[in-house]
Amino acid sequence: MPNPDYGLDAPKLVRRFAMRGGFLIAFAVVLYVANRNTSPGTAQALASIFVAVGLGFLVTAGVMVWSSRVAKLRLRDRMLDGFSWRGDETVLDVGCGRGLLLIGAAKRLKTGKATGVDTWQPDHLSGNNPEAGLRNAKTEGVENRVKIESADARKLPFGASSFDVVVSSLAIHNIPSAPERAKALREIARVLKPGGRVAIFDIFHTSEYAKVLQQLGLTDIQLSSLSLLWGVPCRTVTARKP
Repeated sequence: MPNPDYGLDAPKLVRRFAMRGGFLIAFAVVLYVANRNTSPGTAQALASIFVAVGLGFLVTAGVMVWSSRVAKLRLRDRMLDGFSWRGDETVLDVGCGRGLLLIGAAKRLKTGKATGVDTWQPDHLSGNNPEAGLRNAKTEGVENRVKIESADARKLPFGASSFDVVVSSLAIHNIPSAPERAKALREIARVLKPGGRVAIFDIFHTSEYAKVLQQLGLTDIQLSSLSLLWGVPCRTVTARKP
């Protein structure tokens, strides 16, 4: 059986960083070769600056690739291991992409079901489409416990109190304004059952999420320690609906 492929996050940005890094290092070499005889000290100093900046871009691209291919799988397991699973839960993954959290949750279920929703933006994840998620579910042997739908996080097509667990990873920050992100969080709180748990991993806005969830009446709100996956500060916020 093939291995599941959960995609490369922000693929255009990774490619841009890699190309800029390679260009700056090549430019440094050309600059040094062209000027080493007439101004060797200046040529070496300028080349060193361009090489350093270029390496910075390449390292950032490498960190982003490692985060997408290795670290986010470890992150998924830590997030999901934070729940006490019975096996009969209904789970929603908001911004499921190629099914990383969705399938991880489904593997912890016996009679429960896991549903994923997304708007399938290609800039957010390479090969971002529902067919890729379904292929991964089949590869992981959980296709009978998974359902994938197209839906916006700000208008979830589910009734109130529909899910025992709601998870999300690297999705809500793509909503461009705080009021619109708050709409998504209100929808998450609406579809969560009383006593249900939510876990959201994201970059930049997790303190904002915690504040909004508290305003919505959720309790046991916790923020994880900061990490620098994808080269930016990120952490997980968890909460419970009373």
